Amino acid sequence: MAYAAGTLLSCRLMKNVFLLSILTLILSVFKGNAQEIEIIESGLKTSFRGLSIVNDRVIWASGSNGTVGRSVDGGKTWNWMTVKGFEKTDFRDIEAFDEKTAVILGISEPAYILKTFNGGENWKLVYSDSTKGVFLDAMEFWDDGHGMAVGDPIDGKLYIVQSIDNGNRWKKFPSDKLDKPVTGEAFFASSGTNIRQLNRDYAVMVTGGLKSRILLSGVLYDLPLQQGTESSGANSVAVWFRGNGTHRIVVTGGDFSKPALANDVCVYSTDLGKTWKKPVTGPFGYRSCVEFIDKKILITCGTTGVDMSFDGAENWKNISKESFHVVRRAKKGNAVFLAGGNGRLGKLKY
Repeated sequence: MAYAAGTLLSCRLMKNVFLLSILTLILSVFKGNAQEIEIIESGLKTSFRGLSIVNDRVIWASGSNGTVGRSVDGGKTWNWMTVKGFEKTDFRDIEAFDEKTAVILGISEPAYILKTFNGGENWKLVYSDSTKGVFLDAMEFWDDGHGMAVGDPIDGKLYIVQSIDNGNRWKKFPSDKLDKPVTGEAFFASSGTNIRQLNRDYAVMVTGGLKSRILLSGVLYDLPLQQGTESSGANSVAVWFRGNGTHRIVVTGGDFSKPALANDVCVYSTDLGKTWKKPVTGPFGYRSCVEFIDKKILITCGTTGVDMSFDGAENWKNISKESFHVVRRAKKGNAVFLAGGNGRLGKLKY
């Protein structure tokens, strides 16, 4: 029995070593290959900040001047549309469920949320708010149909609306039990990614401005990022979550009025925000969006370029000087696309 147990243990050890070697090989190949951005010109005078990738074929984008775009062939061709009646609305975020169904978020006074069921041919108004000072920033959806949208604070309270049916109906979320923001603290509508799913039940949000913090379980915790001015602080948060409780949270931001300033533009945590670490190198300037590609592989973008990390945000490598506002990976698939100002779109080649 002792011999059999020892043999079994040895086999398991060899299997683990083999799997680790394969993983290391895959990662080394990924790092060894040149990562580059293939530029896709839309021909539009639009600033894109909303991006949702259903799979490797279906991509949706949204932006200023009431613009929404959809591709069903992996970005080779696009159908561009202006939402009738909302020609001046800035759609800062979009969530797509398939090639026919998507939700878009229009930012301010009035703030709008619309939904299409037929690929953008028609849009249904599912939420509006004309309250003075209302400004919607971003939204996030869970697989069970639950969705949340966050806006700048009103009357000293966080502004949150929620849906339980994939955005068909929305109602205000009671924020009385949440920590209150300080004067001058708000959210940035820079990439639709300042709110993310933390796990099956909770979301995480990041703020900026005179104070930059992260909202975890209803409590706001300080972030060691650039802050103290209206243009500085956290812009984006990305979460790697697995059912065994493993979390890695990465936050990016900086000062969009000083985009080349690279100090304190990224932090990460491996203990659910109890402690935060700063990267050894990079990112190399203000970054408005960060996205996980794999457990340790991330991509971040901003107006001064695109960076990637292959070690969980400890070190970053600049791969492009092109300007982008948002980068997202396919929910089901491997495609990674970017979008930015002047109608610019891009695809990560790796």
